[in-house]
Amino acid sequence: MLHIRKKIKWIFKRHPFLYYVRFKLLSKNVSTGELDNYCYNTINAKHAIPKSFAVVNVLALKGKSKFNDFDKALALARWLRVNIKGGRGLSLSSEKALEKMLAGEGGVCSDMAQIFNNFCVVNDIKVREWGITSFPFNSEFGGHAFNEFYSESLQKWVLIDVSKTLMFYLEGNLVPLSVMELFECNKQKKPITFKSFLETNPPDVDLINFYYLQRDRAPFLICNYHSKTYDVYLDRFKALCPVFVIHFWLYLIQKSYYYLFPLDDYKNELVYDR
Repeated sequence: MLHIRKKIKWIFKRHPFLYYVRFKLLSKNVSTGELDNYCYNTINAKHAIPKSFAVVNVLALKGKSKFNDFDKALALARWLRVNIKGGRGLSLSSEKALEKMLAGEGGVCSDMAQIFNNFCVVNDIKVREWGITSFPFNSEFGGHAFNEFYSESLQKWVLIDVSKTLMFYLEGNLVPLSVMELFECNKQKKPITFKSFLETNPPDVDLINFYYLQRDRAPFLICNYHSKTYDVYLDRFKALCPVFVIHFWLYLIQKSYYYLFPLDDYKNELVYDR
């Protein structure tokens, strides 16, 4: 009986066709010029972030209060990566996810991206979350999540992959790339380099090529994720029903997040290949 329940849970959570359907339901196309209108901070005010993030933030940035926004974002990312071992996906409210992750009880790239969002809001750093998928849809590519923050000191958006401790650059240039710069430069076959911002975690070249630099990879911006709304629903209903049901209900009542594809027309290219 337990085996059957696990099988049903996998079907609704991980089956490639349902993963594909989710993208079809939640995806929209947008021009690159419209991206500046979207930011996690716009719908997630500092006072709405759970207080535990402010408490942990004091520890993470101890002695770094005078850092500029760029150095502060890197300091946060380093601290999180050093203090979070990672593990299974959590699908928890942001406060409970942070607690579990700091206790060494899990956390995948999307969990890391989500809590990094909240830490950036606490520090008045503009931030947003991105994902990567494959065109055409490939069930063997599970996707990846990462962040982008706006650096006032550099006057630009900067891609940061907290879970992999990565930033990207054009060869010979010390200014880190934004998400759009990375994927556009890669399509134009310009030489791209990458560096880890954590010395104890050297870059995995094969993994980076697999996630970011294949020609069929497409980035999408995750928008309208209202953290307080999801936190309330996950805390209240996760023990009563599967997480996918909670997400689908929020979609039905038009409170769901959605995906914006700036480089590719998902309607033509997101093809399910069984």
